[in-house]
Amino acid sequence: MGPPAALRERVAAVHRGSSLPERLRLFDGWAARYEQDVAALEYRAPHLAAASLAFAFPAPRAEARLLDVACGTGLVAWELHRRGFRCLHGVDGSAGMLERARSTGLYQQLRLCVLGREPLPAPAEHYDAVTVVGALGEGQVPISVLPELLRVTKPGGFLCLTTRSNPSNLRYKAELEAALGQLERSGAWQKLLAQEVEYWERATSEEESTQGTGYISGVVYIYQKCPVPHLEEG
Repeated sequence: MGPPAALRERVAAVHRGSSLPERLRLFDGWAARYEQDVAALEYRAPHLAAASLAFAFPAPRAEARLLDVACGTGLVAWELHRRGFRCLHGVDGSAGMLERARSTGLYQQLRLCVLGREPLPAPAEHYDAVTVVGALGEGQVPISVLPELLRVTKPGGFLCLTTRSNPSNLRYKAELEAALGQLERSGAWQKLLAQEVEYWERATSEEESTQGTGYISGVVYIYQKCPVPHLEEG
């Protein structure tokens, strides 16, 4: 038995090709039920992303400054906090989601920012790690944000990104991976991990299910920003 019809409709609504103001309104309205809904979907991306980043990240973690982009209600922050990260900043385009994130007490700073329309509210090379979990997908955050994510990451810092592999997101995923590869070839960062996970979350339709499993798959990517090249004297 799949997810309830009302839940399927809420998920479909925020992924449709609606205008940005309409999508943000939908996310504001979803905030109160969001964690309950993603729990029903067995959504594993926050756990998988935080575990992957923690594995790649050198100790100590408590003083590292992290930016949780498209932070939603704070699910990624909970997972990062469990793994020893304490200096967490978050941004999201939905005021309703930010209100929920603020109530967790896990973030030192939260800012409203509409990705793709506005620059991230941070100076260059400010963060030891940047996460974007769940928002890189069709009808959500545009792929054009990648250079902005790199801008705010320190040289040698880490970027943790995720995307889904369900049929309706395959075009976006292919374009995302092309952009990720182009940045790697240009020397902007190096790939440390690209892990495909079969049971990412429950599918909301039979068409979206991976090989009839009732689930969709997804990918966790970990990149490390390349250090500034050392220029030899003379």
